[in-house]
Amino acid sequence: MKIKKIIWAGVGCAALLLPAAHAQNAYPQKPVDVIVPWGAGGGADVMARILAKWLESDLKVSFPVLNVPGASGMIGLGKMVSLPADGQTIAVLTGDSLMMAATPKATFNLSDSLALAVLLRQPSGIFAPKNSRFKTWEDVVKNSDKEQVTLGITGPNTADDLTARYLKTRGVALTGIPYTKPGERYSAVIGGHVDLLYEQAGDVRSFLESGDLRPLIFFSPKRLPPPFADVPVSSEFGYEVLLPQVRAVLIKAGTDPQKIKRLGDSIERFKRNPEYLKFVEQQLALPDGYMDGPTAQPFLLSELGALKKLLAAYGDK
Repeated sequence: MKIKKIIWAGVGCAALLLPAAHAQNAYPQKPVDVIVPWGAGGGADVMARILAKWLESDLKVSFPVLNVPGASGMIGLGKMVSLPADGQTIAVLTGDSLMMAATPKATFNLSDSLALAVLLRQPSGIFAPKNSRFKTWEDVVKNSDKEQVTLGITGPNTADDLTARYLKTRGVALTGIPYTKPGERYSAVIGGHVDLLYEQAGDVRSFLESGDLRPLIFFSPKRLPPPFADVPVSSEFGYEVLLPQVRAVLIKAGTDPQKIKRLGDSIERFKRNPEYLKFVEQQLALPDGYMDGPTAQPFLLSELGALKKLLAAYGDK
């Protein structure tokens, strides 16, 4: 009888230990920070908060959003990769930050991170105000060598600026006029202070719906779905530049693969979330813009390589 009691006691102890061991290995057990390397209220911030809300409900732990703006995203992304690779911090990457990461003195190296997913892709385009003398992109092509055509851009060595410099080598001379604040760029083109605007459709949706702006061209390999199916794209003119706006979610390289899989699987479920799908529609983004981690990582590295080539060819020396 004593032997039996000892055996059952041992089994009982093991049974008690198993749940505890499982709990210790469960991930995540404590809050995971979501760094947005931009201020509150922008597209990257809104997307991050929609994602964080989903992750909290799906993984049953808090995902607080931390806004760490500065240096076109370099400060926030740099903070993420400076922390331990323990899966307790993820961060949002935008196309603007990827542009900065392509510069020779970048403080953030993309190879220090891994992509969990690309959540949004928006083709860039060139837009004209409703009363513009340019009714089509062909009008711009025909007249840019006869008169000065100005283009509202965000600043030097940005995707906007590099696209304009590239187009000049293809016979379309556009003079970039920088406006660092989006509202200033939009007011400038609508008010007639610049002829055209480089932007993503989702960022100027209200002006498109009111008729104050209209797209002349999108930088895409194929035509976009409605409402832009009639707008020509860069591939039709042989332009070899795309530079879409992109919003991705990163984690530090070296994180436990099981933790990466746990987050990746949840984000894979998130892509069917109605709130996310509504956000994609509101942003006028590509409906097939989502990429899972294994697809997103080579895509981002490819985009980074393309940006480096453009900087080397057309950037400020």
